[in-house]
Amino acid sequence: MPKITDVLNIPRGGMYDKFFTNREALIEQFSMGDMSKREFITANYDFVMSLNVKPFKNIDCLQKAFLNYHYYNILAKYQYMEARDIKRRGEHEKYYRKAIDDVNFYYYQKDKATLKILELTDFKNIEGYFIRVRSKFLKGDLIEIVLRDFDHLILHSKNDRIKERLEQAGVFKSGNHISVIDQYINQKY
Repeated sequence: MPKITDVLNIPRGGMYDKFFTNREALIEQFSMGDMSKREFITANYDFVMSLNVKPFKNIDCLQKAFLNYHYYNILAKYQYMEARDIKRRGEHEKYYRKAIDDVNFYYYQKDKATLKILELTDFKNIEGYFIRVRSKFLKGDLIEIVLRDFDHLILHSKNDRIKERLEQAGVFKSGNHISVIDQYINQKY
């Protein structure tokens, strides 16, 4: 399957190319067992912060939608790790609450980007379904969305509106399925 940079005709050397090339390299390292999920999330976060990019306000193409999805997804995961660390250290509850509020905001923004991706692809070559997870918090709620036209582009959400839109488009499968990236999804961090 072709790389996302090739499918979207992303010019070499630009911000999009750097972003997606780094993402692919980190996915490869994780897949080979060279890094833990926590290391993967931290490396993604550090790279995104080093780019000094901000998410797009006007998402009018897939490149922007994908970048926003991954930007908010990595911020949400990183902030969730931070929130759990705050709780473990026994820091004041207000710091934990603030971190969780940030997590929820980032996931909300990620879901907006997910909907935009689905709309921009016109729901073509997409498949959505609930996935089997070990987490009690996510059990029966986590939706996986596979974009068949792109290598390593798997989206996740718990958003009911996204599920509804997938159902309306006739691309949501019933039942619980094993995630395409089960090793990643079910690894604690």
